[in-house]
Amino acid sequence: MTCLTVNVVTPNGLVYDHHASFVVARTAGGELGILPHHIPIIAPLTIDEVKVRRTDTDTHVDWIAVNGGIIEVRDNVVSIVADSAERERDIDVPRAERAKQRAERMIEEAKVAHNKDELSRAEVALHRAINRINVSKHS
Repeated sequence: MTCLTVNVVTPNGLVYDHHASFVVARTAGGELGILPHHIPIIAPLTIDEVKVRRTDTDTHVDWIAVNGGIIEVRDNVVSIVADSAERERDIDVPRAERAKQRAERMIEEAKVAHNKDELSRAEVALHRAINRINVSKHS
């Protein structure tokens, strides 16, 4: 059986490296499902979860919170390069909840100050925090 090699890398190093039968990621163009022998592709990723169905058992699925980045598929290797990424088991939920609350406060403050740049940054921070919280619920 042919399988995929999946690796996720951030500036801090390798976050994930396993074999998989199926990968799902959300790109700027929509959801991308990847099976062995997928055509080569490079695409930008959105802030979302990546689902990896491992080859060791049919029921073993890993979830990874990815905060944007790029996915490349070539020769049964799925490489994701992201600014930050965390496996569901590594997410510090109380920290993510605090980040969500902080971002919500920043959004309110930016709206009052009519600061579009701060509002944009705060909305991205909120999206990242919510993504981490959602991925943590898969474990």
